[in-house]
Amino acid sequence: MTDLDALKAAARARAKRLRAGHDPALGAALSGHVLRVLPPPAGAIVGGFWPLPGEIDITPLLHALHARGHAVALPDTPPAGAALAFRGWSPGCAMRPGRFGTMVPDGPALTPGWLLVPLLAWDDAGHRLGFGGGYYDRTIARLTPSAVVGCAYDAQRVDAVPVGPYDAPLSAVATELGVTVFQAI
Repeated sequence: MTDLDALKAAARARAKRLRAGHDPALGAALSGHVLRVLPPPAGAIVGGFWPLPGEIDITPLLHALHARGHAVALPDTPPAGAALAFRGWSPGCAMRPGRFGTMVPDGPALTPGWLLVPLLAWDDAGHRLGFGGGYYDRTIARLTPSAVVGCAYDAQRVDAVPVGPYDAPLSAVATELGVTVFQAI
Protein backbone atom coordinates (compact mmCIF):
# COMPACT_ATOMS: atom_id res chain seq x y z
CA MET A 1 0.00 0.00 0.00
CA THR A 2 1.37 3.41 -0.98
CA ASP A 3 1.16 6.54 1.14
CA LEU A 4 -1.60 7.82 -1.17
CA ASP A 5 -3.55 4.57 -0.75
CA ALA A 6 -3.28 4.88 3.03
CA LEU A 7 -4.39 8.53 2.94
CA LYS A 8 -7.38 7.63 0.76
CA ALA A 9 -8.35 4.67 2.98
CA ALA A 10 -8.34 6.92 6.05
CA ALA A 11 -10.26 9.63 4.18
CA ARG A 12 -12.89 7.08 3.09
CA ALA A 13 -13.42 5.96 6.69
CA ARG A 14 -13.87 9.59 7.81
CA ALA A 15 -16.17 10.34 4.84
CA LYS A 16 -18.46 7.43 5.63
CA ARG A 17 -18.88 8.85 9.12
CA LEU A 18 -19.65 12.31 7.68
CA ARG A 19 -22.54 11.05 5.56
CA ALA A 20 -23.97 8.69 8.19
CA GLY A 21 -27.42 9.55 9.47
CA HIS A 22 -28.38 12.01 6.74
CA ASP A 23 -31.81 11.70 5.17
CA PRO A 24 -31.60 10.35 1.59
CA ALA A 25 -34.84 12.27 0.85
CA LEU A 26 -32.73 15.45 0.78
CA GLY A 27 -32.15 14.39 -2.81
CA ALA A 28 -35.39 16.19 -3.70
CA ALA A 29 -33.71 19.50 -2.82
CA LEU A 30 -30.58 18.48 -4.77
CA SER A 31 -32.81 17.80 -7.78
CA GLY A 32 -34.33 21.28 -7.63
CA HIS A 33 -30.91 22.93 -7.46
CA VAL A 34 -29.56 21.00 -10.46
CA LEU A 35 -32.63 21.74 -12.58
CA ARG A 36 -32.52 25.45 -11.70
CA VAL A 37 -28.76 26.14 -11.69
CA LEU A 38 -27.11 23.50 -13.85
CA PRO A 39 -29.56 21.63 -16.09
CA PRO A 40 -28.04 19.40 -18.76
CA PRO A 41 -28.31 20.80 -22.28
CA ALA A 42 -31.26 19.76 -24.41
CA GLY A 43 -30.74 16.35 -25.96
CA ALA A 44 -27.92 15.33 -23.59
CA ILE A 45 -27.81 11.68 -22.61
CA VAL A 46 -27.44 11.81 -18.83
CA GLY A 47 -25.54 9.13 -16.96
CA GLY A 48 -26.79 8.81 -13.41
CA PHE A 49 -26.62 6.20 -10.68
CA TRP A 50 -29.07 4.28 -8.52
CA PRO A 51 -28.27 5.34 -4.95
CA LEU A 52 -26.84 2.82 -2.52
CA PRO A 53 -27.78 2.86 1.17
CA GLY A 54 -26.25 5.94 2.77
CA GLU A 55 -26.07 7.95 -0.47
CA ILE A 56 -28.27 10.94 -1.20
CA ASP A 57 -31.26 9.81 -3.27
CA ILE A 58 -31.01 11.28 -6.78
CA THR A 59 -34.01 9.36 -8.13
CA PRO A 60 -36.17 12.54 -8.06
CA LEU A 61 -33.61 14.11 -10.40
CA LEU A 62 -33.56 11.05 -12.66
CA HIS A 63 -37.37 11.19 -12.93
CA ALA A 64 -37.33 14.93 -13.63
CA LEU A 65 -34.66 14.60 -16.32
CA HIS A 66 -36.61 11.80 -17.99
CA ALA A 67 -39.78 13.93 -17.87
CA ARG A 68 -37.84 16.75 -19.57
CA GLY A 69 -37.03 14.43 -22.46
CA HIS A 70 -33.49 13.38 -21.58
CA ALA A 71 -32.35 9.84 -22.20
CA VAL A 72 -31.13 8.62 -18.81
CA ALA A 73 -28.63 5.80 -18.36
CA LEU A 74 -27.42 4.00 -15.25
CA PRO A 75 -24.11 2.17 -14.84
CA ASP A 76 -23.57 -1.54 -15.19
CA THR A 77 -20.38 -2.22 -13.23
CA PRO A 78 -17.94 -4.50 -15.09
CA PRO A 79 -15.16 -6.58 -13.55
CA ALA A 80 -12.37 -4.64 -11.83
CA GLY A 81 -10.12 -2.58 -14.07
CA ALA A 82 -12.71 -1.64 -16.70
CA ALA A 83 -14.79 1.50 -17.29
CA LEU A 84 -18.50 1.50 -16.55
CA ALA A 85 -21.04 0.57 -19.21
CA PHE A 86 -24.40 2.37 -19.18
CA ARG A 87 -27.90 1.07 -19.88
CA GLY A 88 -31.02 3.07 -20.65
CA TRP A 89 -33.35 3.72 -17.72
CA SER A 90 -36.90 5.02 -17.52
CA PRO A 91 -39.35 5.17 -14.61
CA GLY A 92 -40.78 1.72 -13.93
CA CYS A 93 -38.34 -0.14 -16.19
CA ALA A 94 -37.14 -3.60 -15.25
CA MET A 95 -34.09 -3.54 -12.97
CA ARG A 96 -31.76 -6.33 -11.94
CA PRO A 97 -29.20 -6.55 -9.16
CA GLY A 98 -25.70 -5.50 -10.20
CA ARG A 99 -22.28 -5.61 -8.57
CA PHE A 100 -21.70 -4.06 -5.15
CA GLY A 101 -25.45 -3.87 -4.38
CA THR A 102 -26.30 -1.63 -7.32
CA MET A 103 -29.42 -1.89 -9.46
CA VAL A 104 -29.04 -2.03 -13.25
CA PRO A 105 -31.76 -1.36 -15.83
CA ASP A 106 -32.36 -3.91 -18.57
CA GLY A 107 -32.39 -1.11 -21.16
CA PRO A 108 -30.23 -0.68 -24.25
CA ALA A 109 -26.58 0.35 -24.05
CA LEU A 110 -26.18 4.15 -24.13
CA THR A 111 -23.18 6.47 -24.05
CA PRO A 112 -23.82 9.44 -21.76
CA GLY A 113 -22.24 12.81 -22.38
CA TRP A 114 -23.27 14.41 -19.08
CA LEU A 115 -22.61 12.54 -15.80
CA LEU A 116 -24.03 12.54 -12.29
CA VAL A 117 -21.59 10.67 -10.03
CA PRO A 118 -21.68 9.40 -6.45
CA LEU A 119 -18.89 10.20 -4.04
CA LEU A 120 -17.77 9.81 -0.45
CA ALA A 121 -16.16 13.25 -0.08
CA TRP A 122 -15.40 16.36 -2.11
CA ASP A 123 -13.40 19.53 -1.66
CA ASP A 124 -13.60 23.10 -2.90
CA ALA A 125 -10.96 22.40 -5.55
CA GLY A 126 -13.35 20.02 -7.32
CA HIS A 127 -11.69 16.81 -6.20
CA ARG A 128 -13.82 13.72 -5.56
CA LEU A 129 -13.11 10.83 -3.22
CA GLY A 130 -14.78 7.72 -4.58
CA PHE A 131 -15.10 4.22 -3.25
CA GLY A 132 -11.68 3.12 -4.47
CA GLY A 133 -12.42 0.98 -7.50
CA GLY A 134 -11.46 3.64 -10.06
CA TYR A 135 -14.55 2.90 -12.16
CA TYR A 136 -15.65 6.52 -12.52
CA ASP A 137 -12.13 7.82 -13.17
CA ARG A 138 -11.69 5.29 -16.02
CA THR A 139 -15.20 6.08 -17.30
CA ILE A 140 -14.60 9.85 -17.31
CA ALA A 141 -11.29 9.37 -19.14
CA ARG A 142 -12.99 7.16 -21.75
CA LEU A 143 -16.14 9.27 -22.27
CA THR A 144 -14.77 12.81 -21.79
CA PRO A 145 -18.26 14.07 -20.79
CA SER A 146 -19.19 17.73 -21.07
CA ALA A 147 -20.00 17.77 -17.32
CA VAL A 148 -19.20 15.60 -14.32
CA VAL A 149 -21.47 16.56 -11.43
CA GLY A 150 -20.84 14.98 -8.04
CA CYS A 151 -23.96 14.29 -5.96
CA ALA A 152 -23.65 14.28 -2.18
CA TYR A 153 -24.76 15.72 1.12
CA ASP A 154 -23.20 19.07 1.92
CA ALA A 155 -21.76 17.41 5.05
CA GLN A 156 -19.47 15.36 2.78
CA ARG A 157 -17.41 18.46 1.96
CA VAL A 158 -13.89 18.22 3.39
CA ASP A 159 -10.90 20.57 3.47
CA ALA A 160 -8.87 18.48 1.02
CA VAL A 161 -9.29 15.18 -0.81
CA PRO A 162 -6.13 13.12 -1.39
CA VAL A 163 -5.56 13.17 -5.15
CA GLY A 164 -3.58 10.88 -7.42
CA PRO A 165 -2.57 11.24 -11.08
CA TYR A 166 -5.62 9.36 -12.41
CA ASP A 167 -8.28 11.06 -10.27
CA ALA A 168 -10.68 12.92 -12.55
CA PRO A 169 -11.86 16.36 -11.37
CA LEU A 170 -15.50 17.34 -11.02
CA SER A 171 -17.21 20.08 -13.02
CA ALA A 172 -19.55 20.75 -10.09
CA VAL A 173 -21.06 19.27 -6.94
CA ALA A 174 -24.78 19.29 -6.19
CA THR A 175 -26.03 18.93 -2.62
CA GLU A 176 -29.22 19.57 -0.73
CA LEU A 177 -27.99 23.15 -0.14
CA GLY A 178 -27.07 24.09 -3.70
CA VAL A 179 -24.61 23.65 -6.56
CA THR A 180 -20.91 24.51 -6.45
CA VAL A 181 -19.42 24.92 -9.92
CA PHE A 182 -15.68 24.37 -10.37
CA GLN A 183 -15.27 24.79 -14.13
CA ALA A 184 -17.29 26.19 -17.01
CA ILE A 185 -19.80 23.70 -18.33
